[in-house]
Amino acid sequence: MANRVWNFDGKDVLGTDGAVVEWEDNSFFTLTYKGEVFHGELMEDRSEDNRLKIKINHRVFEVKKKGELDDLIASLGLDKPKIKKLKELQAPMPGRIVNVAVEVGQELNPGDEVLSLEAMKMENVLKAEGIGKVKAILVSKDQVVDKGSVLIEFE
Repeated sequence: MANRVWNFDGKDVLGTDGAVVEWEDNSFFTLTYKGEVFHGELMEDRSEDNRLKIKINHRVFEVKKKGELDDLIASLGLDKPKIKKLKELQAPMPGRIVNVAVEVGQELNPGDEVLSLEAMKMENVLKAEGIGKVKAILVSKDQVVDKGSVLIEFE
């Protein structure tokens, strides 16, 4: 059997012969490699996408078998996620600014907390949906804003 490239938790790994998998049933297996025995469980089977989620000795792995199509997609640069460039953050609803978590000049990545907005007695944390650098903060704590109001501008 030829060597194959697999992707374990986002890292490419060259597969080699010599590993033996013995299935106990549809979910549980024993993996023997270089004389060492590992106990495993198939947690999610997405074999139509060449993907598995397995647990080996209480550690969870995302496994993907790489193929020629994956190499072609990578060589074309199509495997990289598109990241939105931030322009401005608008209020998604009317409310009161509870906290501003950024400063002018701060670089943001997707998922970073930007500010908190209280609406209908609930605090909503607004997070960055892309990348950007804070150019201007147009609101302050305790300020009441309308839906669609520009709260923060980005470079």
